[in-house]
Amino acid sequence: MPPSAFDAEFRVAEAALARREWMVAETTLAPLSEEPLGTNDKALWDYLEARIAHMRGEEDRALSLLNQAASPGVHPAITYRVYNFRRHLLDLQRDHLTSAQLGTQLIAIAPSADQPALKRSVWHDLMRVKATDIEQAAAASIETEWRGWLALAAIANQDPTHIASELPQWQSTYPAHPAGSPLPGGLQYLQGTPAAPSQVALMLPLSGRLAPAGKAVRDGYLASYFTARKGNAAPYEVRIIDSDRYATISEAYQAAVTGGAGMVVGPLSKNAVAELALSPSRPVPVLALNQMDGALPPGDSALIQFALAPEDEAAQIAEVAFGDGARRALLLRPAGAWGDKMEQALRERWQTLGGSFSSAIAYTGQDDYSVSIKNGLGIASSEARRRQIRDMLAEPVEFTPRRREDVDAIFLLARNAAEARSLKPLLAFHYAGALPVYATSSVYHGSPDERDRDLNGLNLVELPWLLGSSPALQAELADGGNNAYPRLNALGVDAYLLQSRFLQLQAGPDLLIRGNTGLLSLNPQLQIERELVPAEFDRGRVTPR
Repeated sequence: MPPSAFDAEFRVAEAALARREWMVAETTLAPLSEEPLGTNDKALWDYLEARIAHMRGEEDRALSLLNQAASPGVHPAITYRVYNFRRHLLDLQRDHLTSAQLGTQLIAIAPSADQPALKRSVWHDLMRVKATDIEQAAAASIETEWRGWLALAAIANQDPTHIASELPQWQSTYPAHPAGSPLPGGLQYLQGTPAAPSQVALMLPLSGRLAPAGKAVRDGYLASYFTARKGNAAPYEVRIIDSDRYATISEAYQAAVTGGAGMVVGPLSKNAVAELALSPSRPVPVLALNQMDGALPPGDSALIQFALAPEDEAAQIAEVAFGDGARRALLLRPAGAWGDKMEQALRERWQTLGGSFSSAIAYTGQDDYSVSIKNGLGIASSEARRRQIRDMLAEPVEFTPRRREDVDAIFLLARNAAEARSLKPLLAFHYAGALPVYATSSVYHGSPDERDRDLNGLNLVELPWLLGSSPALQAELADGGNNAYPRLNALGVDAYLLQSRFLQLQAGPDLLIRGNTGLLSLNPQLQIERELVPAEFDRGRVTPR
């Protein structure tokens, strides 16, 4: 950092911000607004004031201050901080294309130790941008390096066979590109002609209690598989195994291996995944379609766990609300193990971001919905004050209850659509209709319903599949009458996607794949995590935000 006459004040403010004590930082910096600050000091002051504004939830002011701080002639060390923080805000506001472009400028001035992480973040930003927006940005760009990033992102959205064939041309066109060595997102593992198993076993329950779910996953998987076959992009056979026909899932797995499978997709139930994880012999890799509780024990080959885990969504609605400027929230969730698990995931992410909870209420059933909301919003306390005043005056008192004022968002962790439709109108009834409400995809059953008008204005995160991704595959499933369980169809579609890119999973934290259940990444526990699309209810329909 450049020397400054106000170094002490800047250090105190930065230390306070690290502790999230924005009022201390604001008080420390306030006298400097009257000083004749030079270019660097003014830029650093704007940067720190932007961080204060962000902590207060004033996102527009924070971005405006950062734009001021990024003026010509500012010391590169300050510019580096400004750009990094501006990217953080842009990502929270889901402007990933601008964040990616700013990241490419950062790479040019970053220390070499920071460049791998910067490349990863730029790539992850680009994977969050719609393919059509990538194409439009490429057509409008005149800057060679940026066009190279966009061209590579366009290639990565294709199937593995086309990726492998187009990467050499990209490398020839952009020989010294920052993304070229190594390629981001594990694309290097798809180069050349990657070895593929001659047979894949799809191991699902198809005749027992879970048969409807198993068939929905199977239909989604096969729709993707046969589409790829038409494009000569699936050079292996698929063998379907009904796991219900075997006494244990281990026996079903051994039958798949004996039959020549080089990879197994399945099983579907949590207990079956746990049993297979504990199996003493697992010679071929597994893409399991659920995840076990607890740590995955070591095995002979990889066992990747891919589930529609609702905890992923709880953490994401925290990010959406924080990006919208919310900082103090009321949490409404059902009592019990499911509510405990969802609250833990939400609370961890919300507090990490810098949010706080004014209150957390667990309801037990429909009979206490209204009472729970009244307590959470402080309406009961307001009514108690009215009774005290009435008793003091010994005569009737005109009174309108008031909710607590230390809430700027509500997290509604309802288990299903019926529960959400009962709770959402009660929030308006109890004077909280103007507060933004955030929920997971569990509040939407997957198809339009006139009763969902009661959810208008509700914010949620949803599968891309239910927001219109892969229309050709969806039409094919609908024509065959195989779309009664759309979320499980999407799970099957993405099971094929991950299986076809199995080698790419070696990229670990660099990985991010655009799927139909969300953006897919791999955590250190070999679990696939999903990042869903922010959406909202509008006139009873779920639409992307």
